[in-house]
Amino acid sequence: MKRNDRFFKKLTAFCIVFLIILTAFSITGCEKASEEVIIYTSVDQLYSEKIFADFEEETGIKVKAVYDIEASKTVGLVNRLISEKDNPQADVFWNGEILQTLVLKENEVLEKFHPSAAEGLPDSFKDSEGYWYGFGGRARVLIYNKDLISEEALPKTIEALASGDNVVKTGIAYPIFGTTSTHAAVLYAFWGELKARQYFTGLYENGVIVLDGNGPVKDYVSQKKLFMGMTDTDDALSEMEVNDSLDILLPDQGEGGMGTLVIPNSVVRIKGGPNPGQADIFIEYLLSPETEQKLVNDNWIHIPVHEGVNPPPQLSGDKIKIMDADFQEAFKMLEKSNSDLTSIFIR
Repeated sequence: MKRNDRFFKKLTAFCIVFLIILTAFSITGCEKASEEVIIYTSVDQLYSEKIFADFEEETGIKVKAVYDIEASKTVGLVNRLISEKDNPQADVFWNGEILQTLVLKENEVLEKFHPSAAEGLPDSFKDSEGYWYGFGGRARVLIYNKDLISEEALPKTIEALASGDNVVKTGIAYPIFGTTSTHAAVLYAFWGELKARQYFTGLYENGVIVLDGNGPVKDYVSQKKLFMGMTDTDDALSEMEVNDSLDILLPDQGEGGMGTLVIPNSVVRIKGGPNPGQADIFIEYLLSPETEQKLVNDNWIHIPVHEGVNPPPQLSGDKIKIMDADFQEAFKMLEKSNSDLTSIFIR
């Protein structure tokens, strides 16, 4: 009997030690999970991983990043997030544009949140329901070759572009893809279907040159095949660094003008993500003026929206009038604009 008592005492002691070890491992595991945040991003790794590294250093929270595949662009990550809706793997999605973010809202992948850092953002860069927030981004600008055309001869508005004397020497990307498609949908929302369709019909009928993307547009202008073209600031500014014959004009800056379209970065919190507290900390960090300035300095953001954040030297003149775009309405108009513009430009 005494032998049995000793055996049971040893077994009890072993069980207690085992439970202590198991509890310690469980606590360690929980602490490890609480120290990470899982971020999907369409922003080029060259830029985003620097922000992640700074965030890790400042907060001690480890970032597990999932980057987009270049071939599928933003759409690949958006589709992945939708497919994971019932078993969310990500905490945050940081997108380099906005309309695909709204696809996630439509598919109920997102969770409402109200970061304090969003208080200084323009109203058009915040979802009225609290599902997404935008910050600085790329502008849609007119790049031109100073050897071929003077600034005085340039159309100063988007509308004037379609009917100007030099429209046949002007390039645009196909308006059913990329940021040109976003721009078109914004104009459909801003002007209404009739005026927007007439505008793009005028561009086509007056002989605008349609190219495969924003890159070819800036290339053609740089190579003097075209006088000017609509493109994004990232393409324009990079080409200006290697060709001092180039310059840009921000359209619709005059009195009464609608302003230049800025396509913002956007950030959202994923519904049911595994690390909601850490997601909130990262979003506050990303939306801060300090982070926006880092992204400007690194040449990812060209038009900042926080007060006190300095733009790139090429855009450091007068304050830029940003178009008051309704991105939610633009998203609703995207299917219609793509359908119209396919019929106009794809013959």
